[in-house]
Amino acid sequence: MELLIGVCGLTCSDCSAYIATQTGDPAALEKVAAQWRQEYNFPTCTVADVICDGCITVGRKCSHCADCEIRACGLGRGVANCAHCSDYNTCTRIAGFLQMVPTARVTLDSIRAAL
Repeated sequence: MELLIGVCGLTCSDCSAYIATQTGDPAALEKVAAQWRQEYNFPTCTVADVICDGCITVGRKCSHCADCEIRACGLGRGVANCAHCSDYNTCTRIAGFLQMVPTARVTLDSIRAAL
């Protein structure tokens, strides 16, 4: 699969929901839904909530991508991801997320350094 980086710096192409969607594996989709019911305290999570074609692509969005404020901001600003945003270093929205997901910071910082 092609590497696909989300607006926030997560690697969509590594996401179990994305992989299960792209492979069309119903058992894997149900496994992701069961995992999200537990991990994200999302007791009503169904397969429909995990089907995703990736954050930045045209297509289906999982419940996380569809409701993501970071994604909405990036799309509104017309940037490929937050590393391309002029406010990246001062943005409180992405800063809070990156504190929880330091691997996304590494990804965005490496993209920004290459710009």
